[in-house]
Amino acid sequence: MRHFYRSQTLPADVLVVADRFFPELGLSLVSSAPRARAFSGALGALKLIVKAEGGHYTFVEVSTDQMGESRLDRNVKKFFVALHRADDPLHAIDASY
Repeated sequence: MRHFYRSQTLPADVLVVADRFFPELGLSLVSSAPRARAFSGALGALKLIVKAEGGHYTFVEVSTDQMGESRLDRNVKKFFVALHRADDPLHAIDASY
């Protein structure tokens, strides 16, 4: 599956958060580039690409090798929440239902 997120976090800071977040899930770093990372483990494999987009936004794209809503895909969404908290640590995320 492919997931994306637009953030105001700098691309280098997004990669720092990714380097901390995904190894905690048991994924190991497979390859590293200046604006990309690839992780692999028991949950599956993922590739993360970070691009500067339109002024002060950072476009984060994560592709996984999983079908449907897997544990890896749910953890990618948790990674996006971690990025949101890095942008605004005081913001409380509430359910909207």
